Amino acid sequence: MDRLSKLKGKKSPNAPMSVMDYEAKLAEHGLTREQVVATERKLAKFANAMDSLVRVPFTKQGMGADAALSTIPLAGDLAGLALTSYAFVLGRQLGVPAHKMTPAVRLALIDMVVGVVPGIGTLLDIFIRPSRKTLGIVHEHLQQEYGITETMHMDRPFLHKSLENKQQQSCFWRNPVIAWLYLHIPDILGLLVIVVIGWGLWAIISWVVSLFGKMTGFG
Repeated sequence: MDRLSKLKGKKSPNAPMSVMDYEAKLAEHGLTREQVVATERKLAKFANAMDSLVRVPFTKQGMGADAALSTIPLAGDLAGLALTSYAFVLGRQLGVPAHKMTPAVRLALIDMVVGVVPGIGTLLDIFIRPSRKTLGIVHEHLQQEYGITETMHMDRPFLHKSLENKQQQSCFWRNPVIAWLYLHIPDILGLLVIVVIGWGLWAIISWVVSLFGKMTGFG
């Protein structure tokens, strides 16, 4: 009977972890859920600044300080590598094992070597993004170890903290639609800018074609 009770009490290695299990793991590392989210948000801010400060609306593709630094031969690439190492430090603070960080470290070294090539290096820097790679590795680890699945604090780190403060002060900001619109203000503005630029280019081209037609008689 005792043996049967022990077997029932023993959890299968493949069994899903409960909230209590995740909380116990956090406590084991001297962390709280709020601290983990805050540190990951700090990492996301850094990754965005380095790799996607200016980006295509409603996507994660863009360019940041790393690409700008690569325009300075060698010195800029070394500075970029030094700054990127800060992302590794934050990852280790969250308990990510060193071996999991290896792909991001390798990408950072490739980024530095490729960045030395004038012109081409700067262009490739837009697509080689070690800081965002680190962020992805860290989040995957946090999801597995601590059950943190939400991503909004990563995708919109600069506005996320501001929204949290607003939600504590007013229920208006807790409305899902309002919250979504607030977090996507940069995307909405970026899309409007693209539309205005597109309309302006179309108007200029139409005017040039019309003028050419009047001058040549083909209008």
